[in-house]
Amino acid sequence: MQALLLVAHGSRREASNDEVRQLTQLLAKKSENKFQIIECAFLELAQPSIPSGISMCVAQGAAVITVLPYFLSAGRHVSTDIPAELEKSQELHPNVCIKMAPYLGAAAEISDILVSQSSKAV
Repeated sequence: MQALLLVAHGSRREASNDEVRQLTQLLAKKSENKFQIIECAFLELAQPSIPSGISMCVAQGAAVITVLPYFLSAGRHVSTDIPAELEKSQELHPNVCIKMAPYLGAAAEISDILVSQSSKAV
């Protein structure tokens, strides 16, 4: 089975973490069965952690886990911290393919989204 793990930073503000959880539910509705499992995890300050998120996917039968960093730039978290967490999880789950998708800010469509959002200013 294919799994998608949306990874966000995490916040002390629980409402912000809930936004990520709601986005995860929306992705599940829109994935058109590309992913049979869709979960979210947080780098810090919120639960589940990245290793816990990966373990949740594995427990549901994931053979391939695509980790999608919900970050706008390739800072330390995207370039170092998340890959380090994935490497540790790969060691714990050697029979599962864990791969990282490009972070959100790398998407070519991001400029279109920003222009669209700016036109909604009130």
